[in-house]
Amino acid sequence: MDDTLHIASLVVLARPELFDAVKANLRLLDDLELHHESPAGKLVVVLEAGDERRILQRIEQINAIPGVLNAALIYHELLDGERP
Repeated sequence: MDDTLHIASLVVLARPELFDAVKANLRLLDDLELHHESPAGKLVVVLEAGDERRILQRIEQINAIPGVLNAALIYHELLDGERP
């Protein structure tokens, strides 16, 4: 069993008039946390996944949310060992 944990940080840019709807849709996704936000429509999002493919799928999913202008990967880290 692979105990590698991928942690990724994204900046999500959303249309300000759809910002609340974007945040609500993001909260529906598993293994995703919203951290900081700006009224201009910027969000810092952290993802956790078992592999890189899942991170890339989640970024595509976020980019497909109505009102999202862009989701950009800022940071990616691999943690080896037992998951908490």
